[in-house]
Amino acid sequence: MKYTKTKEILNQAVADLTQLIMITRQQHWYMRGSNFLKLHPYLDDVMDELDEQRDLISERLITIDGSPYSSLSEVLKHTKLEDKPGEWGISTKDRFKTIIAGYRYLDKLYEEGIKASDEEGDYGSNDILTSCHTDIEKRIWMMQAEINEAPEIDK
Repeated sequence: MKYTKTKEILNQAVADLTQLIMITRQQHWYMRGSNFLKLHPYLDDVMDELDEQRDLISERLITIDGSPYSSLSEVLKHTKLEDKPGEWGISTKDRFKTIIAGYRYLDKLYEEGIKASDEEGDYGSNDILTSCHTDIEKRIWMMQAEINEAPEIDK
């Protein structure tokens, strides 16, 4: 069987992207404040980008004879991102920090996938993960800038 480690990481990404979409959706629904009209549609774009990555990674997984997680029970069983109920009264900065934490996790997972796919000679997955990784880093920078903090990608 080829690409064993890569398939494992791709499927982990499917679970974690699904969960991060839900985390972002939660922050989007429960958000209030002076920047609501600007940030609410921004988070729509964030969720769209995450969903595009999930679809791309899932289809790549199928292409290399894998089976992406496709049920909520599988996602909840395998995701490494925390699941918790939504709350009112949380600052926009803290909402963004919650989303950024998920992005930082994906940043590391994608780095692991880039290394594994390179070692296993799966250059298609490597290309996809590299592109997604670059997009994740840019989004971290943008969200960190929104809350007046440096990207801290190199830490």
